[in-house]
Amino acid sequence: MKKLFLNVPLAALLCAQGVAARQKAAPPPAPKQTPAPAQQQQRPAPAASLGLTDYGIEIAPDARLIVMMAALDAAGWDPTPRGERPSVFRELVRKDQAGLDAALRKRMQDFYARNALKDVADNPATPENDAVHYTPADQAARYVSLAYTLGQPPAFEAPSRSDDLPTGVLEVLDFVPLLREFYKSSGMDARLPNYLNMHRAAGGELRSLTIDMAAGVLSYLNTRPETLVNERVVIPSAEPPRGKKKEEKKVTTVLREHTRRFRVVPDLLAAPGAINLRAVGDDYFVIVPPETDPRLSETRRAYVQFIVDPLVARFSREVVARRPEIKQLLEAEQARRGRTFGPDVFLAVARSLVAAADARMDELVRLAALQLDTSRRLQAARDQAAKDAALKESKDRQAAIQESTTAQLAEAYERGAVLSFHFAEQLRGFEGAGFDVANYMPDMIAAFTVERELKRPAEYAAAVARVRERRSAAVVVAAAPAEPQPTDERRAALIKGLNDVGELLRLRNYEEADARLAALKGEYANEPLVYFTLGQAASLAAQEAIDEAVQAERLNAALGHFRQAILFATPDTDPSIVVRAHLSSGRILAHLERREDALREFDAVISSTQPTDRFYQEAVAEKKKLGGQ
Repeated sequence: MKKLFLNVPLAALLCAQGVAARQKAAPPPAPKQTPAPAQQQQRPAPAASLGLTDYGIEIAPDARLIVMMAALDAAGWDPTPRGERPSVFRELVRKDQAGLDAALRKRMQDFYARNALKDVADNPATPENDAVHYTPADQAARYVSLAYTLGQPPAFEAPSRSDDLPTGVLEVLDFVPLLREFYKSSGMDARLPNYLNMHRAAGGELRSLTIDMAAGVLSYLNTRPETLVNERVVIPSAEPPRGKKKEEKKVTTVLREHTRRFRVVPDLLAAPGAINLRAVGDDYFVIVPPETDPRLSETRRAYVQFIVDPLVARFSREVVARRPEIKQLLEAEQARRGRTFGPDVFLAVARSLVAAADARMDELVRLAALQLDTSRRLQAARDQAAKDAALKESKDRQAAIQESTTAQLAEAYERGAVLSFHFAEQLRGFEGAGFDVANYMPDMIAAFTVERELKRPAEYAAAVARVRERRSAAVVVAAAPAEPQPTDERRAALIKGLNDVGELLRLRNYEEADARLAALKGEYANEPLVYFTLGQAASLAAQEAIDEAVQAERLNAALGHFRQAILFATPDTDPSIVVRAHLSSGRILAHLERREDALREFDAVISSTQPTDRFYQEAVAEKKKLGGQ
């Protein structure tokens, strides 16, 4: 069967989203004292053509998590912001669970309400604000952790009760029997394959951005991910022969190789913006909501941790040698903040290095963007006064960026990453040197002094105060009421409905998309955009068809919808709808080997657009494929 390529994305019609180009910033001047690498080993930057497995990454849904989040939704957890509609997938899940046994739903709701995290009001008697307000993401975090302690459905084998369970899991462990009952009685087993496919479609959209993120991290650190771990396992030999002492029983030590993976798990029911990292054995699971950009989110920090953790373990002797000093810093910060971080010095070192690398990468990206913006403004300046103003503003913005980095490091310092400032200074020294960060690890660990690090809070206090003041001012501006804009509620409802359809098509849920389009067609009978979207849906469904007869049927249906979009167009209709309908029709006709009809559609695009227009150029390219002049 001939492969069909339509190349007609619906999202491009409904919204425009700019993707920031990656900018490689020139490294800042190295400080006077740069740590000498223990063993000079230069590593080339990772090639852009590498795939996910080369970076130790896997993108895949997790059935345990999907069932857990659906059960949590049935139990009353709802992260939808007030005044907004739930996501398309959440509405679909709720529709599927509408017939859930009322008694079971009530028991699940009672469990969730009884074990929900309770907010803590501010205590006026204390100098610091000790109020605690839990977000929907906080409420779900324990259940996410619980999911990753369980076996796969339908058994969902639960772990034994133990203090070794992840934080908070013991509090909600008794939810597991309800989860099993929910899975069996809700029809989830029959729907799960479709849910998994929708999550795979969402994960597929993360692929290129995740590769981009990983390449940026490894390029900055000039290293490679450690994806293989050798573990020494002691295997007792057989029982000693009779007459021999038990003490003479021999043991054998063998090396077993484990694979480490950074697993990106799409979660269509997650709270907006909530990214969860869970380390389970040798695997790091980062659970991300829809439309997450891995380059600009906690996903990058999680990947930095995946890279850094084995580095810290490799240089454990150097860390152990500084254990007393690191514990002294932790105890001093604990006393200052009134918090307990624990005595794990390896965790403190790893957190500090992760925070430092993340902050430095953020600063370099922001400074590079500032440099480009300043360059454009200087070129556009008409006189010296305009140039001076641009340079002054650039200097002020640079200072603000650097103070923002200071605040970022300060937050990490106060969470127990007491070497974050030290490592940030050390990293600044080797940026752009082209050597693996591992070469610098022994010297970086050995270089800090307790006296210097204890001075950090006093040094960053003023900068952090200014950053917080700027943030508060920005919040006030953002909260100011906007000018009321005239709205067409009927048109807004149409666009919202089509956006929902676009989301369903992105998740390859064609059945639900068709149902919603049929409802929209009934309400907006003469709307060209509805017919264009119907054509898009039929075209995408045709690409999924294996049987040629089914594919041809869907393509002909798409042609009919595109034709109606053209016929119903009025002078007020967005011209791009008509142009896209002609272009899409031409591609389908070319696939069906109706050459003359296809050429007429491409000519219609060419005659109604300019040579600089993208659709004009695409139509010309399609004509060339058909041998048209």
